Amino acid sequence: MATKPMKNSISFRLRGRYALFTDPITKVGGEKCSYHLPTYEALKGVLKSIYWKPTLTWYVDRVRVIKPLRTQTKGTKPLNWGGGNSLAIYTFLHDVEYQVEAHFEWNEHRPELASDRIDGKHFSIATRVLEKGGRQDIFLGTRDCQAYVEPCEFGEGAGAYDNIDELGFGLMFHGFDYPDETGINELHSRFWHATMKHGIVTFPRPEDCQIRRFVREMQPKEFTLDVNQQAVNELEAAL
Repeated sequence: MATKPMKNSISFRLRGRYALFTDPITKVGGEKCSYHLPTYEALKGVLKSIYWKPTLTWYVDRVRVIKPLRTQTKGTKPLNWGGGNSLAIYTFLHDVEYQVEAHFEWNEHRPELASDRIDGKHFSIATRVLEKGGRQDIFLGTRDCQAYVEPCEFGEGAGAYDNIDELGFGLMFHGFDYPDETGINELHSRFWHATMKHGIVTFPRPEDCQIRRFVREMQPKEFTLDVNQQAVNELEAAL
């Protein structure tokens, strides 16, 4: 008898007035210039703001660029922990809209949460909170760029780059390898060569990215059901 496939895939519309998707190396300070495309890590952050538990891991499958790529340069005053005022020039993406398709899988590196892997429950909660705009505030790369999400059918409507065969964007930051998702007590950054075809960017899975950079040693956070993590049954009842 065939196994019934797990319901674990969602698609949503993501829009905002500004976006700032940057290489983490440039986050030290000074001027910042956004990538022309959203990074995998930024979209994964959006998914975590919609719904996240350490029981599962989100994977971004595809993103579709709906509106034309536009940039806007603004002078900003970043937070200076040493005191005083400083002015930085940031180049943002302006008036952005995307369609995102993603799915989640059980986090096999969290065996202590195996009892929380209840098929259907997490998907039900994820779709319900997506309809409400997410459980937490949505941002596009940085807290300065607030965004909004709503369910959609991936591929519906017209996009600005539907008729362009291929656009290359060179080497881009993909995301971070965290120890709770890899089983290795190290933090690595990943990179890949981004290409958009007919307005759609298809992301490789994290383990398929060939370019990596060691960042630092890192220990995973510990989670225990009913101690610092609410069971999915209790969470569903509370929503």
